[in-house]
Amino acid sequence: MRAISFVAVLLSACGAVFAQSTPAGLWRNIDDKTGEVKAEIRVTESGGVLNGRIEKVLRKDAKPDEKCVECTDDRKDKPMVGLEIIRGAKKAPDGDVSQGGLILDPENGREYRLRLTPRGNGQKLEVRGSFGPFWRTQTWVRVQ
Repeated sequence: MRAISFVAVLLSACGAVFAQSTPAGLWRNIDDKTGEVKAEIRVTESGGVLNGRIEKVLRKDAKPDEKCVECTDDRKDKPMVGLEIIRGAKKAPDGDVSQGGLILDPENGREYRLRLTPRGNGQKLEVRGSFGPFWRTQTWVRVQ
């Protein structure tokens, strides 16, 4: 009976670790230039597609009613809180990497090709945005 209980606990723990390797969840993004926390972003998965919205702006100079004035598409002048910044990423068939979507930088209104790579047992997320040969990477930290 103890062996069965041990196996059940072990399988549960493995399932929890595996579940954390997904980009879905709540993340704090860390500015790659200043090292400061900028926002909390909720990444959701539906039908194998990842999308992400800003849940909370944490920058020191943030205004509660701040809007995306630099955006040029349907997000123009939308509030930062609730703003969809990740659209259409899908998990690659051969690994933990999710790609194929776009990420918006609301500070300049530009969208970049996106690659999401879980690190550190799913507690960190490497977020890379690229435009042509240029790229930028941030490490996000899981909140929950």
